[in-house]
Amino acid sequence: MDFTNNEQASVDQGRIGSLHLISGKIAAGKSTLAKQLASNPRTVIISEDGWLAQLYPDELHSVTDYVKLSSRLRLAIGMHVVDILKSGTSVVLDFPFNTISARAWGRTIFENAGASHYLHFLNVSDEECKRRLRHRNLSGEHPFQVTDEQFEQITKHFVEPSPQEEFNLVVHI
Repeated sequence: MDFTNNEQASVDQGRIGSLHLISGKIAAGKSTLAKQLASNPRTVIISEDGWLAQLYPDELHSVTDYVKLSSRLRLAIGMHVVDILKSGTSVVLDFPFNTISARAWGRTIFENAGASHYLHFLNVSDEECKRRLRHRNLSGEHPFQVTDEQFEQITKHFVEPSPQEEFNLVVHI
């Protein structure tokens, strides 16, 4: 078929991308899964860690800093993600959707876009996450180092996704 630019734009506007959210404890493999999901055609990844490291390189030193700065980032990108989805591109948000409130934020995005969604839950034990975390810290490849104490502090707030939240849940074991 031979489309003019306007006809092709009209066809593209009829498609809405899918939103992929990921839940799992620190070092459960969220970023690895996000990269795999983003390898699909017409799919982009938005990584919280990457954005935080670039935007706030000298401001992120504690869990309190993380909560404040990640909230700013979420406010800044929410509607942008809606626009990306509406353009027909799927989005993988490499953010920790580990609390009910974080998942509620994700819900506002796919509902505002009229997009389908998937909540990927990485069900990995604390012991395995800590083992992976120590390896990640030693490798130096991740923009942030997390101690076992910080892992424990953050994990206290982790809430496993439940059927009552009514997400399209995909469990990874």
